[in-house]
Amino acid sequence: MAVQGGAVAVGARHLIRLRTMDVLIHLFVGLHIVGIGALLGGFLTQMKAMGKGTARFVPAMLHGALTMLVTGVILVGLNQADDHHVNNIKIGVKLAVLIVILGLVYVKRDDEHVDKRLFGLVGLLTLANIFIAVLWT
Repeated sequence: MAVQGGAVAVGARHLIRLRTMDVLIHLFVGLHIVGIGALLGGFLTQMKAMGKGTARFVPAMLHGALTMLVTGVILVGLNQADDHHVNNIKIGVKLAVLIVILGLVYVKRDDEHVDKRLFGLVGLLTLANIFIAVLWT
């Protein structure tokens, strides 16, 4: 009986660890979605201005991209620590796209007006990153 009780206790601790990791992973997925929401939302708020040629990169876009970077790195670490399969090629492509977005937004963040094509490129790359995340399985 003691052995079975010990096995149950070990199993229970293991389940608690898994649940804690699941909660952490889900928390950071939520924060990652908040980041993409800020980046995409900042882009969408400037769409009308883009048509007039007066669009600019708003702070929400930079903060959203940085949030995505930090939470994405944390998510990869948490998933690997929990022995989940991580598609490193997919993560590498998403990271490369995000670094381009971050570079463009960071360099042009203080400009009063950003070229339409450059601004549109950031929106296109943002949407591409979303579709890579959802469709690449």
